[in-house]
Amino acid sequence: MNALAHLPAAFDSIAESYDRVFSESLIGTAQRTAVWKQMETVFQAGDNVLDIGCGTGVDACFLAERGVSVVACDCSQEMIKIARNRTGHPASVSGKVDFCLLAAEEIATLAGMRFDGAISNFGALNCVQDLRAFAKDLAALIKPRGVLLLCLIGPCCLWETVWYLTKGKPRTAFRRSRRHGDGVKARVADGPPVQVRYPNAAALVTAFSPEFRLETYRGVGLTVPPSYMEPWAARFPRLLSLAESIDSHLAAWPGLRSCGDHILLKFEREPL
Repeated sequence: MNALAHLPAAFDSIAESYDRVFSESLIGTAQRTAVWKQMETVFQAGDNVLDIGCGTGVDACFLAERGVSVVACDCSQEMIKIARNRTGHPASVSGKVDFCLLAAEEIATLAGMRFDGAISNFGALNCVQDLRAFAKDLAALIKPRGVLLLCLIGPCCLWETVWYLTKGKPRTAFRRSRRHGDGVKARVADGPPVQVRYPNAAALVTAFSPEFRLETYRGVGLTVPPSYMEPWAARFPRLLSLAESIDSHLAAWPGLRSCGDHILLKFEREPL
């Protein structure tokens, strides 16, 4: 069966609860805020940006509120439906976001469009089976010197390893380190299983070269834990606030930055 076959159904199954479980959670807000701080340094009013795997449109609206025009795509019809409803509320985003039902692997169908940059937040690219082919398609859409901000689920999360080892689940504790075959099967809520890969920074640099050059590499969620630890965050909000502060100082440290829940890479499109 085609590797893309299960993706829409898998993410349709979590669309209705996604904002409540992640976007509006304490941990989700903390991790997303760390990415937004980087977005604000990269994109300016008047830019035209492609949002790949936009989910419920939270990032697209964040950029639109700052004067950025966004084409936001996702493979999930239910996610797109919620995203479109989101843009109907604040007048500041009206007309600045165009949502389309499109998988990351299908962005070549946007041929003829040109963007000042692109984002992909919180793991959409972990589900892309051929990142090299995707990078080539993306390169045709990005202007020279355009910037990519790509946030993927990291290959080694210390929080996750310790959390599941204490629960006697070593297989789950080290699931991200499995690099063989086609990745690992992961079930998204009650939806069908999907294939997920956890590439490290070196693998991503290889996949996006020579069209893109890595500029910076940061960890997201080094001391801020993964979202499934939300009950802990709700119980100890001051510790979460401290974790956010620590993350802001350690995010770019070599060695440590690869151990976060997510990794955030900034690429620049090489001149043609």
